[in-house]
Amino acid sequence: MKQLRLMSGGAAQGLVGALRERFEQDHACTVNGQFGAVGLMRDRMLAGEPSDLMILSQSLIDQLTQDGHLVPGTAQALGVVKTGVAVLPGAPRPLLQTPGQLHALLVNATAVYFPDPEKATAGIHFMKVLEQLGLTTTLADRLCPYPNGATAMREMAAQARVGAVGCTQVTEILYTPGVSFLEVLPESLGLSTVYTAAVCTRAAEPQLARQLIDVLCGDAAAALRREGGFV
Repeated sequence: MKQLRLMSGGAAQGLVGALRERFEQDHACTVNGQFGAVGLMRDRMLAGEPSDLMILSQSLIDQLTQDGHLVPGTAQALGVVKTGVAVLPGAPRPLLQTPGQLHALLVNATAVYFPDPEKATAGIHFMKVLEQLGLTTTLADRLCPYPNGATAMREMAAQARVGAVGCTQVTEILYTPGVSFLEVLPESLGLSTVYTAAVCTRAAEPQLARQLIDVLCGDAAAALRREGGFV
């Protein structure tokens, strides 16, 4: 049976998971997916780890294509993902429309869960937000970074610390049981990331990779993408 190897930012994990079984049945294959911070996935591919298909931020896809690692003309955008805030189910749901309201929520948080501040798109941005809000030092002993947003949200749900707050891509919040999406970051502090798929130059299954891209980005999956946080 053919094997399709996929490396992807965590923002697309829920979408791939929702479509994987049907794709495997239709194409008599198995989809072997790795999901994590986009910078980590890029580094693994550049280090020689085999992959047929990459799903990363548009900027990384453009750079890797320019450098010859991805096949020109194969890139398709899944959509835009915004960075949002999560709370535990049943927790208070304050307004989150201004930087001041976000500051109030975070300064009172008992723990703050977020993805890798060096390699994850949302994690890098969140650290900039904390700096802008003047909270980097205040929250230092309450920050709980994890390798990617999906792991951060799972840990937030599992630990269920009263007063906990999370920040990562909206898709990772919506696909994680045990956490509740509160709102996207206030507009002046927001981050919108285009996630794009493309075939690797050294792909062992380039045709299969193209077919999965068509499924992920096609009209039939449009509702699923919207429900999962892609806009």
